[in-house]
Amino acid sequence: MLNKDHPRYESLVYREKIVEAHKNGILADSGMIAHGRGETFDYLIGEKTTENSLNTIEVAACYFLTRKRPVLSVNGNTTALVSEDIAKLSELLDIPVEINLYYRTPERIKNIEKVYRELGVKELLGTDDDDFIDTPDLNGPRSPVSIEGINKSDLIFVPLEDGDRAEKLVASGKEIISVDLNPLSRTAQTSTVTLVDNIVRVMPQLIKSVNKHMDCDKSILLEKISNFNNKDNLNTAIHDIIKRFE
Repeated sequence: MLNKDHPRYESLVYREKIVEAHKNGILADSGMIAHGRGETFDYLIGEKTTENSLNTIEVAACYFLTRKRPVLSVNGNTTALVSEDIAKLSELLDIPVEINLYYRTPERIKNIEKVYRELGVKELLGTDDDDFIDTPDLNGPRSPVSIEGINKSDLIFVPLEDGDRAEKLVASGKEIISVDLNPLSRTAQTSTVTLVDNIVRVMPQLIKSVNKHMDCDKSILLEKISNFNNKDNLNTAIHDIIKRFE
């Protein structure tokens, strides 16, 4: 039983979700390690959404609203923590959700598929019933992607992922929006837009920002995109961490 008076109660709640997801066959063992690594970087940014992150989330919303074939790629950690928000964003933008796992097993796919089916996701790709094609120059279990999803997409949301896939997707001409608490990671450095923040804080803000910009003129959205530089964004995120310890 978690004590609601604990100073880090919310963090403990998310840890419990991670543990429960592992018990339910959604999360691989290594996903628990990845969550702990992310918590470390969350400490460094103060466990809060910075002004820079809020601004970058707005840019991400502009990307979603101006691209033709966005797709939301999900794994076990994303499903454990923000599956409801993923389903809301999918419905809001009318875009597919695609399951893409490093440690892929029929059982994990079935369990993750069940979560999103129950949440009402209309177009769920990456299941064992899907048709796949390999990502160019990418070896390993993340290489196969849905022919109708990531393969044909122009924009991919890849929260909580590893760098090799982001590198190869960008090299193939796709744009990547990533969520990564580590601004120095390959994923962060490679992505078109990197949200240096915790996925549990990003998703509600991203949904809010998409709603806010939904009726904006496309030229305004494109101007916000053209004024954004991800290297500057990452440098600001690093400086925000340094400032906390000066």
